[in-house]
Amino acid sequence: MQIYNTLTRRKEPFTPIEPGKVRMYVCGMTVYDYCHLGHARVMVAFDVVTRYLRWRDFDVTYVRNITDIDDKILKRADENGETIASLTERMIAAMHEDEARLGVLRPDREPRATGHVSEIIAMVETLIDKGYGYPAANGDVYYRVRKFEGYGKLNNRNLDEMRAGARVDVDEHKEDPLDFVLWKAAKPGEASWPSPWGEGRPGWHIECSAMSTCCLGDTFDIHGGGPDLTFPHHENEIAQSEAATGKPYVNTWMHAGAVRVNQEKMSKSLGNFFTIREVLEVHDPEVVRYLLVASHYRSPINYAPESLADARKSLERFYNALDGVGVGGKDEKTIQKERALAKAVYGDFEDRFIVAMDDDFNTAEALSVLFDLARELNRAKKEATKLAPGLAHELKRLGGVLGLLQQQPEAFLKGGAGELPLSESEIEAKIVARAEAKKARDFAAADGIRDELATLGIVLKDSREGTSWVFERPDE
Repeated sequence: MQIYNTLTRRKEPFTPIEPGKVRMYVCGMTVYDYCHLGHARVMVAFDVVTRYLRWRDFDVTYVRNITDIDDKILKRADENGETIASLTERMIAAMHEDEARLGVLRPDREPRATGHVSEIIAMVETLIDKGYGYPAANGDVYYRVRKFEGYGKLNNRNLDEMRAGARVDVDEHKEDPLDFVLWKAAKPGEASWPSPWGEGRPGWHIECSAMSTCCLGDTFDIHGGGPDLTFPHHENEIAQSEAATGKPYVNTWMHAGAVRVNQEKMSKSLGNFFTIREVLEVHDPEVVRYLLVASHYRSPINYAPESLADARKSLERFYNALDGVGVGGKDEKTIQKERALAKAVYGDFEDRFIVAMDDDFNTAEALSVLFDLARELNRAKKEATKLAPGLAHELKRLGGVLGLLQQQPEAFLKGGAGELPLSESEIEAKIVARAEAKKARDFAAADGIRDELATLGIVLKDSREGTSWVFERPDE
C-alpha cells in the first residue's frame, strides 16, 4: 500500500508504527455554523480511508476533533443571543445528522477543545520552558517560529517566503510577525479559563497538537485535513508538537482536494456557498457521496448540475445491474459459494480493486473495476443466470468499501418522490389500468400507457412476479 505524503511530496510505502494498527487524526469542524460541501469532502474522503483500512484488516483508531471555542463561535453566539454551549451543541448535532445522511461513519473519538484545556495549558508551559513560547504584555502567549529549525517543511517554503505571502496578524506584542498565538487573553465578558498567564482560551493551532497527542501519542501514523490547512495550521501543529515532545509528530500527511462550484472557488461572497443540508434537500445523499468518491481524494471536485447528473447516471448503472438478481436473505456459506463460482469464470475483481485502492486510495480506478464488474453482471443476467448472484454479491461488497450500493435497487431507481413527474400512486394506478387493458386484450391501450410513462422517464419491467418500474431521468 502506498500513500502520497504531503510532507515528502511523493507516494511512499505505508508501514504503520505498530504492525496491524493505524492511528489517524483528522482536523474536524469549528462548530459555529452548518457544515458545507468542503467539510463533506473531508468527511467522505477520510471515511473511505478508514473503511478501506479496516476492510484490509487494520485496527484503525480514527480521531476527528471538534473546535468548540474560538472567535467565530463567540461572535456567532453573541449575534444569535444564545450561549456558546447552546450554539455548539446545536451545530454538533446538525453535523452528526449531515454525516449520517452521507453514510459517514462516526470517528472512534471526537475530542472537543473545551475538554482538553488542561492538556493545552500543559503543552504551552512546556513550550515556554523550552524557549519556544513567550508570554507577552497583553496576556497572550506566542510561539517563536524562527526558533524551530524545521518550520516550513510541510509547505516547502522558507521563512522569508512565508512572511511575504502569509496571512499573519500584525501585532506589536509579537517578537516577529510570523509568531503565532498559543494562548489568547480573554476580553471582558468572554468565555475563559484560568491559566498561569491569566484568564484566556487556547489558540486554534495548539488545540490540535494537544488533542492529537493525548488521543494517539507523541508520534502517530496519519494526519489528514482539508487543502487549506497545510499552512499555517498544520505547519504550526508540527512546530508546536515536535518542539514540545522532541519527537517526529506524524509519519504521513494527507490532504483532500478542494470543492469548486461551477469551476469557481466556493465562497459566500460569490453566492455559490452551499451547506450539506441545503444540497441534501434536493439531491439523493448517495448521489452526493458518489460525486465526492468518484474523484481521487487529492483532486479538486467540481460541484455543478451536470456533475450531479453524471453521478446519478453512474449509480443507476450499478443499481440496474443489481436489480432483479435477488441476493438478500442468504446465509454466508451460500454467498461464499456463489462468489467462488463467479470468480472461477470471471476472474478476481477483488484483486483489481485492491490494486487500485492500495495506490493512494485511488477511488476513481476502483470504480472503473466496479463498472467492469457491473457489465459482466448484466451479461450474466442474460447468458449465465447461475453466475449472476455471485457477481451481484461482489459488486455490493466492494461498493460497500466505498460506502456505496447498499440500498435496495428498486428503491434507488424509483428516485425521490419529489423528483418524479407523477406521484407513486398515480404510476401504480396506470400500471393497474395497463394490466386491465391487457386482460381485456386491448393491447393498443396497454402499449399506449407504457409509452406514455416511458416519455416521462418511467420504465416498466414485466416479470412473473408482476410489473415494477424505475425512473430513468432524461439526459440533461
